[in-house]
Amino acid sequence: MTQNAYHVPVCNHPLRAVVRVPGSKSITNRALPMAALALGESHLSGALFSDDSRYFIDCLRRLGYTVETDEQRAAVTVHGAGARPLVHPGGLDLFVGNSGTTARFMTAFVSLGQGRYRVDGVTRMRERPMAAMVTALSHMGVDARDEMGTGCPPLVVEASGLPGGEVVVSGKDSSQFVSGLLIAAPYARSTVQLEVQGELVSKPYVDMTVAMMRQFGAHVDASGQRYTVHTEPYQARDYAIEPDASGASYFLAAAAVCGGTVKIVGLSDHSLQGDAGFAKVLERMGCRIRYKTGEMELTGPSEGLRGIDVDLFTMSDMAPTLAAIAPLAKEPVTIRNVANIRLKETDRIHACVTELRRFGVTVSDFEDGLRIEPCASLQSGVSVHTYDDHRIAMAFSILGLRVPGTIIEDPGCTAKTYPEFFGNLEQAIRK
Repeated sequence: MTQNAYHVPVCNHPLRAVVRVPGSKSITNRALPMAALALGESHLSGALFSDDSRYFIDCLRRLGYTVETDEQRAAVTVHGAGARPLVHPGGLDLFVGNSGTTARFMTAFVSLGQGRYRVDGVTRMRERPMAAMVTALSHMGVDARDEMGTGCPPLVVEASGLPGGEVVVSGKDSSQFVSGLLIAAPYARSTVQLEVQGELVSKPYVDMTVAMMRQFGAHVDASGQRYTVHTEPYQARDYAIEPDASGASYFLAAAAVCGGTVKIVGLSDHSLQGDAGFAKVLERMGCRIRYKTGEMELTGPSEGLRGIDVDLFTMSDMAPTLAAIAPLAKEPVTIRNVANIRLKETDRIHACVTELRRFGVTVSDFEDGLRIEPCASLQSGVSVHTYDDHRIAMAFSILGLRVPGTIIEDPGCTAKTYPEFFGNLEQAIRK
């Protein structure tokens, strides 16, 4: 256990909390490349400042784009320059940490340029799949390869522009391959026709990409799993980034297990984010949701959470949150169709099973999910291993609100997407 481990406070009272979560990582890391490729200044408000977004901003700056940041105001100004700064005949190395969006989006992004680009990250990033991106770019005529022959970073792109044309992309491991190619596509030399092969995991994230591309002025046609992107540039604009629905899920889960009501400011039922649908999952378990102008409220059930059997294919990042609170339900909770979360910052199915068993929970896993039994007597004093995974740390802190002595090892890993999480959690549970 590290010295800076976090001791989760117990919450034995109903919540009455108003929560302002930071901006969406997914929206921030899409707005940044679109604004960079636009001509003129774009002003992003409500932006997220976390490890993932900082890696993206750093990559843009290394590529030659001017990006001004004001973290106190959650504001970013991007001086868009099209693909003009992407000329590096001497080559350029880009470090992405463990940010999957940065790795996948940047690999497609640099294909628009001229020069040799190498995309690499931390040890875990070198275990995360990128073969679908390399294959798609190669089929479009880009000289792209994985340096070590593993299908993972480091990736090398010998760029001479993105030709365009037709391309088929696998959708089974991550929607980020599709989104990355779509974001770059308006700057290809010809129209891009992209078809997703197989079932597309986390499709709402691709829907988000398409909606944002249109907001930035791109011309995208979508029909089923086929996307046509025309060669029309992005337009600079002022863009307000939604609060992060994934980050909000932990506070919604807190109300679900502690009772009372949590209000999330700025998140509506018209959110671009698929993870906003997690509130509907909690509603099926007995919670009540109310939407008002520019906010949503969730009230926990008066008679305990019901069990559920749910397919989380479209919001697989929510699987750890649901798994962590599942032992507090009255009936079993089964989570299905989330095989792709084995390829995230850690194998999240394995991590959830291992940590739940530390609490004395009966849990079984299968290839693409897990089943958690109710547990009337949870083990206190558990030290939760986080696997350097922000979602494991945040999810199990919610279970810790109800289990005395719960300790979160390495709480700093939440800086990946939500640096202020534990402070905000303490504010939310304060009477």
